[in-house]
Amino acid sequence: MKIVSSAGLSERHQKALPQDFPLHQFFFFKNIEEAAPMLPEADVLITYGEDLNEEIISRCHRLKWIQVISAGIDKMPMQAIEERGILVTNARGIHVIPMAEYTIGMMLQFARKFIHFYENQKKAKWDAGIRMEEIHGKTLGILGTGAIGQEIAKRARAFGMKTLGLSKSGKMAEGFERVYTHDELYELLPQCDYVVCILPLTPETEGWIGEKAFSAMKDSAVFINVGRGTVVDEAALINALQDGQIRHAILDVAAVEPLPESSPLWKMENVIITPHASSHSPHYVERSLEIFRNNLEVYPELTDMVNIIPRGKGY
Repeated sequence: MKIVSSAGLSERHQKALPQDFPLHQFFFFKNIEEAAPMLPEADVLITYGEDLNEEIISRCHRLKWIQVISAGIDKMPMQAIEERGILVTNARGIHVIPMAEYTIGMMLQFARKFIHFYENQKKAKWDAGIRMEEIHGKTLGILGTGAIGQEIAKRARAFGMKTLGLSKSGKMAEGFERVYTHDELYELLPQCDYVVCILPLTPETEGWIGEKAFSAMKDSAVFINVGRGTVVDEAALINALQDGQIRHAILDVAAVEPLPESSPLWKMENVIITPHASSHSPHYVERSLEIFRNNLEVYPELTDMVNIIPRGKGY
């Protein structure tokens, strides 16, 4: 097969893949524009997904399989892909460790006031009166109980937190004391001291965490979004922060990225913003390509492949 990558893989990976899979031809490019001449001949495409559109898919005459080396596929032209019967696999699961560490780290820095101490250090200010809290004994609500949610829950329990989850089915998952269904969202939220959103973006979840959700939270609650920015009604979030409906927000994602300089979120004292970096890790590509390697070894036996995106599911 002819395997084309538009993902800008390093020279190390460009050398290793052809050596390990000599029966296939590999073509490596920095981006989709550079890969364009090879797309009509590609049987397999390795991509981050965000570089695809319907016009590009229409030029991929032989394409049978797209390996997305990220977890999200919400920016891909899935209808056009599904109409062509093209198999899609993603890198679901590779973000588990860094995103769990990010979430726990952010809760700890908020509770233990690390930022305040650092700001005082820069001013040579010794202030032992800063009031700190514990995350021990607090209730953590995790919206999304997949691999990332479970890893966050396991780590949170090690710190003595109570872990409640929310999923479409309400099926119990590892690390949780109870899992609620989507219909039980407003039963879950009032119990939580911290709410972590890692919901996928679907027609059902777009803008779902809005005014009603923030009103249901404790006024002392901390809201953390490491999922998709457009799952949250950003205007409602800003209002909730300004009106004291919730205490604090930690945002790794935004409805528009980069977050516009004009957004009031930048200047709010009860907000911490990071640039969609919670999943960053030096092991990112290595873990993604390990999934691709395992799938390539068994292709086209779909029953032995992992992370296949079901038709019509969207994530």
